[in-house]
Amino acid sequence: MLDFTDFDTRNYRTVDVATGYGQWVDTYEDTVQDAMDIALLDELTAPAWRSVRRAADLGCGTGRTGAWLRRHGVPGIDGVDLTPGMLERARERGAHDHLVEGDVRTSGLPGGSYDLVISSLIDEHLPDLRPYYDEAWRLAAPEALCVVVAFHPHFIMTSGMPTHFTSASGEPVAIATHVHLLSDHIAAGLGAGWRLAEMREGLVDERWLAVKPKWERFRNHPVSAALVWRKDG
Repeated sequence: MLDFTDFDTRNYRTVDVATGYGQWVDTYEDTVQDAMDIALLDELTAPAWRSVRRAADLGCGTGRTGAWLRRHGVPGIDGVDLTPGMLERARERGAHDHLVEGDVRTSGLPGGSYDLVISSLIDEHLPDLRPYYDEAWRLAAPEALCVVVAFHPHFIMTSGMPTHFTSASGEPVAIATHVHLLSDHIAAGLGAGWRLAEMREGLVDERWLAVKPKWERFRNHPVSAALVWRKDG
């Protein structure tokens, strides 16, 4: 496993995931760009979203992914997140049927009950990917899909930028960040029994530069990735 400290150029004070997202909740929606994750979901071709009956949204945050799923015809969505403040925002959004405070690696949701397991922008907070993919496999019904949108390791390494937010006092604060190569995802997913059905990478393009012009030096660098896995049999 690669150590983020080998790439860190910011040297921000770092907090754990629950603390960080608890402090970030008020400005999270203003910070995370749709180009990071929603744009990749829009481009995927393997999932037939309207055929999904029930989805598990692991690391559901403020409910952005859940709201996207609702707009694409998914009727039943359960969400899990570690941070009470994020869950409260998701509850206000109203896209989920049930919301549970918990760890995505031990969600407590019923096994074999979901034809879609989905996560967005949480993998960099997991020290090891395999427990996540094992839990997704446990939750998935036969022929279910698992969709993972990840913060691209290339961008983390090239920019030296952790997941971070600006605190109420104006201080930039990092949330514990881990570097997982795409091959780490492949090894963990295959090891858990999944079959890779589709993969896409999102680049820093004109959409990004319109909102982050200082990222011109990162033009055409991959910033996020989406992997679609299928549970055969």
